[in-house]
Amino acid sequence: MYREWAPDPAIAGRVACLWVSTVTSATTKLVVPDGCADLIWGPQGPLVAGPDTGPKPVRMSPGDRYVGIRFRPGAVGEAFGVPVEALRDLRVPLAELGVLPELTAETMRAATMQEALAVRLRATSGPDPAAQAIAAALRAGKSVAEVAWELGFSERQLHRRSLRAFGYGPKMLQRVIRFQRALRLARQGTGLAEVAAASGYADQAHLANEVRRLAGTSLGRLVGRP
Repeated sequence: MYREWAPDPAIAGRVACLWVSTVTSATTKLVVPDGCADLIWGPQGPLVAGPDTGPKPVRMSPGDRYVGIRFRPGAVGEAFGVPVEALRDLRVPLAELGVLPELTAETMRAATMQEALAVRLRATSGPDPAAQAIAAALRAGKSVAEVAWELGFSERQLHRRSLRAFGYGPKMLQRVIRFQRALRLARQGTGLAEVAAASGYADQAHLANEVRRLAGTSLGRLVGRP
C-alpha cells in the first residue's frame, strides 16, 4: 500500500510530498529516475536516496514499512551537507552524512520529521535560483544549447549549474524529464506511438531504447500493460 500527501507549508517550496509504503507481500520494486532525492526511513534506518540515472531494484519483505520525504527536482541544495552530485545513484545512511541526528528510526512522526527538516533548510544554503528555469525550459522541449542561450549561460556554465542543482548535467536531466513525461502518458492509457511523439522521442523505437536504458525494462511492463 502506497500513499502520499502534501508537505507542511514551511517546506513546501522545496519538498514535493511525504509518502509511506507498507509492504504486504515479498516483492522487488523497481525505482526509476525521476530527478528527485528522497530522505527515507526503512527497515535499515534513515537514509538518503540521491538522484538516479538508472534503475534501482529494491527487495521488500512482508511487513516492511517505508516513510519518505521527497524533494522537488533541483531543490535539495546542501540540505544533507554535501553537494547533491555526491549522492548521485547512491543510498547513503543519514548517520554517515552527519546531519539531522534527531531524525532516528524511532522518530518517524510526520510533524517531527517536517519540523526538523524546516530548521535544517533554514540553516543551509538553498537551491540555485536558476534551477527551476533550467528544468522548465528543458520540459518545454528546448535543446541544451537553447536553454543556455535563453538563460544567458555558456553551455559549460549550464552544465556546472545543472550538476550542482540536480546531481547531473542538463542532457541527463533532459532524458529524465522526457522519460517521466512518457511514463505519465503511458499510465493514462495513451498508445505508445503517441507517447513517443508527445514526449519528444524521434519514434517509438527511440522511446523503447531510452526506457530500457533508464529503467532496465519496457514501458509496457513499467505501467502494467500486457
